Amino acid sequence: QVYVDESGGGLVQAGDSLRLSCTASGSTFSTFVMGWFRQAPGKEREFVAAMRWKGFVINVADSVKGRFTISGHNAQNTVYLEMNNLKTEDTATYYCAIQIRPYELVDSSRDYDYWGQGTQVIVSS
Repeated sequence: QVYVDESGGGLVQAGDSLRLSCTASGSTFSTFVMGWFRQAPGKEREFVAAMRWKGFVINVADSVKGRFTISGHNAQNTVYLEMNNLKTEDTATYYCAIQIRPYELVDSSRDYDYWGQGTQVIVSS
């Protein structure tokens, strides 16, 4: 069994910063990619950012590029999402997900094997 745990969400004002954390643990496994998605009320889940451990390749969605940064530690199966200059449209539940197989894509939610339960981020104006 693999567990994915996120933390760090909260209520902030527009322009503030937050740092989300995610750790994967459990049975013996290897993570190829750790990523972040978000889902706002009434909207589909969307890709935010991901890190592929091989080569430390980073992908960030255009909607958050320049404001959000992903980082992490492969050996600890931990990834962070640093969110700066938050906007009201960033309000959503943020999910961490991992790939334990070498999928080609990192921005498709269908290609992730395990998910956390989500952490809520609310940005007020």
